[in-house]
Amino acid sequence: MDPDPEQDRDSEEVVEIIEIDDTEPLSDDDEVVGDDGLSADINEMDLENELQYNSDEFEDEVTYRDDSTFVYKKHADSVFTARIDNNTCDLVITGGQDDTAYVWSASSGETKFQCDGHKDSVTSVGFSHDGVYAASADLGGLIKVWKVDTGKEVWSFECSDIEWLQWHQMAHVLIVGTQDGTTWMWKIPSGDCKTFKGHGLSAGSGCLMPDGKRVCVGYEDGSVKIWDMKTASCLQNVNGKDIHSSSVVCIDCHPDNNLILTGSTDATAKVIHSSTGKVVTTFNCAEENSEDENSVESCAFSYTQSSLAATGTLTGKLSIWDVPTQTNRNTCQHIGGVVKLKWDTTSPLVYTACLDGVVRMWDARNGKCCLEWSGHQDAVLDFDISRDGKTLVTASEDNTARVFSLHKPDS
Repeated sequence: MDPDPEQDRDSEEVVEIIEIDDTEPLSDDDEVVGDDGLSADINEMDLENELQYNSDEFEDEVTYRDDSTFVYKKHADSVFTARIDNNTCDLVITGGQDDTAYVWSASSGETKFQCDGHKDSVTSVGFSHDGVYAASADLGGLIKVWKVDTGKEVWSFECSDIEWLQWHQMAHVLIVGTQDGTTWMWKIPSGDCKTFKGHGLSAGSGCLMPDGKRVCVGYEDGSVKIWDMKTASCLQNVNGKDIHSSSVVCIDCHPDNNLILTGSTDATAKVIHSSTGKVVTTFNCAEENSEDENSVESCAFSYTQSSLAATGTLTGKLSIWDVPTQTNRNTCQHIGGVVKLKWDTTSPLVYTACLDGVVRMWDARNGKCCLEWSGHQDAVLDFDISRDGKTLVTASEDNTARVFSLHKPDS
C-alpha cells in the first residue's frame, strides 16, 4: 500500500527542527530550560558561584606563604613538642600524637632513628647537655632514653602521667614531673633514682635553677616548692594567701639564681625570691571586661636585660614587665593565643609561638614586631631555637615540624 502524501506532510509539520543562533542575544522575556529542569539564569548563577569559589580558593593558594627551609612530614598526627640538640645545633627530636618520636637532621631532613614503643602521645622530649642521649616521654607515663649515635634504647621507666621533662644542664641526669605530684630524678643510664614527693596534686611545671643544685616545681593548687637536688629535701614551700589561686602551668628561673617567675591559669604571674620563698610581686595578665578563657601559658626572664621578664597568655597578649618597678613596659597583641615564648640569648628580643600558626619576633624595648615566620596550616604547639641562634624548629597541629632560618634585625 502506498504511503499517504498528506500523512507525510503532517509528520514533517509535527517534527520541526528549530535552529538557534548562538550569536543572537535572548530577550528579557526568553527563558531557556536545561535538561535538569532548571532555568538558565539559575544555572548561570550556580556557575558564577562556583567560579567565585574557585577564584577565592586560587587566591588563597597564591597568597599562602611558607618561610620554612624544610618541612618534616614523618609524623602521622599532631606534633606536640620539639627540641634541638645543643651539641650539634642540627639534630632535632620531635614527639607527637601518633605515639612516636623521631630524631632527625634540620639541615638535611634525614631521619636518624625512630623512638618507637610508646603507648600514648609523646608530649615531652629532650637531648642531654652534650647530645649523647635523647629522651622521649608519653602521656601514659612511659619514659625512654636513647643513645643518639646508635639509635638504641638504653633505659626506660614507667610512672604516673608525665607533665614535663628536663635534662640537667651539666650532667646525664633526667628530671620529670608527674600528675600524681611526684618529681623524679635519675642518673642515666644507671637509673639511680631520687624522688621529690609532692602533696598529692599534679606537678604541672618545673625548672632547674641555673646553679644546677635546685629544682623549682609548680603544683595544681598554685603552690611552688624549691627542692635541693642532692638531699631531695624541700628548701622552700611557697603557699598561703599570696600564691596562685589555680594551677601553675609555666615556670622560669632568673640567670642570677635569685628569682623565680611563675604563670598560672588564674591569669597572673608571680615573682618569687628563691632564698626566702617570699612572693615579691604579682603581674596581672587578665583581660578587663572579657569572659574569654585566659591563662599565662609561658613566662621567662630576659638573658641580657636582667630587669625584664615576659609573659604570654591564651588571649594572645605578650607583656614585657620591668621587675624592679613592677610595671608593664610594653604589650604586644597576637591574633591567637600565645603558647610559648623565648628570649633571645644575645639581645632584648622575644620569640613567640601562636595558635594562628605564626612565630613572631618582638623588640622588648618598644613592643614592635620585627619579623614573622609563616608556613603552618594550624596552631604552633611548641618551638625551639638552636644554641647558635641560627635555626628555629616548630611543632604544629598540622602534623608537621618546620625548620626556619633565623635572621635577626640589627639590635
